[in-house]
Amino acid sequence: MTNYPTLSGQSPLVIAHRGASGSLPEHTLEAYKLAIDLGADFIEPDLVSTRDGVLIARHEPNLIETTNVSEIPKFADRYRTVEIDGQKVEGFFSHDFTLAEIKELRARQPRSYREQSYNDRFFIPALQDILDLVQQVEADTGHKVGIYPETKHPTYFDRIGLPLEEPLIQILVEHHFTDPNRVFIQSFEVSNLKDKLIPLMADHHIRLPLVQLCDALHLQPYDFTVNNDLRTYGDLIHADSLNNFVSTYASAIGPWKRSIVLAEPIHSSQPNPQAATECLTGEIAPIITHAHNAGLAVHAYTFRNESHFLALDYQDNPIAEYQQFYQLGIDAVFSDFPDTALKARTIP
Repeated sequence: MTNYPTLSGQSPLVIAHRGASGSLPEHTLEAYKLAIDLGADFIEPDLVSTRDGVLIARHEPNLIETTNVSEIPKFADRYRTVEIDGQKVEGFFSHDFTLAEIKELRARQPRSYREQSYNDRFFIPALQDILDLVQQVEADTGHKVGIYPETKHPTYFDRIGLPLEEPLIQILVEHHFTDPNRVFIQSFEVSNLKDKLIPLMADHHIRLPLVQLCDALHLQPYDFTVNNDLRTYGDLIHADSLNNFVSTYASAIGPWKRSIVLAEPIHSSQPNPQAATECLTGEIAPIITHAHNAGLAVHAYTFRNESHFLALDYQDNPIAEYQQFYQLGIDAVFSDFPDTALKARTIP
């Protein structure tokens, strides 16, 4: 395929979701470097804060599943229960550790069906480490890869006095990494994009594209919940909202792929945990069309190779799924396996 019905008419971007996380423990320099070597256009660090206000790359503030923290005796007393976005969670939390203590931890692969031999080998990077990696690759090879940070649970971190937005913009500015073609900033919440990041960027005389992530359509952004705003993600990505609200602060939306290509569960008396659990309904929601009409790109998540993440219709062939989305005009895909996404992009 050479002509893509994307918003720009260019090839869809491949975003390495948490790095090449299908092959190596997620959110490690090694996973990001592998993704860069494979040819990903962007690498995606999820950002949470340490106790001393440093942004590190973890999918959640709870470190219990993605690090060896529970096996380090000196940190045993850090185990506790906190409430994040209305849910009580038990574990070890990034904001109870200084950066120096975080550097004592090692990363683990949280998905049991993926390679476990790299566990406890790689450290937990700060955002600064990731930018250093990207800029070193550029200096060594001339290859320019972008970064696609996500602010995780911004309302929660704001409430405990560790806001994510200020240190994010400050680090990008300090590293002179403010090319709008090489940075997207994403969030599942709205106010931190619209009311915090835009003014902060203006203060620094920069303007980076923002991406409104969208969870399942019946759910709400957490900042809407706490502010008694009744709108759901489905309301947010309704055509009128895309035109008159989301497009006023964002450059793209990031919906779950099943919000676009619809599927239904497969009912089996003897389910196979390694096999497909759904089949396509044949219905395509008009989200891409509505977003493009509003001038917004669409970056869909998350694409994975394993059979249980693929609808039965794709016959265990992840490339078939990518190609369907590419043909629909998707502007970018978040993938755990960026090499597969790139291969699908090269096939006519």
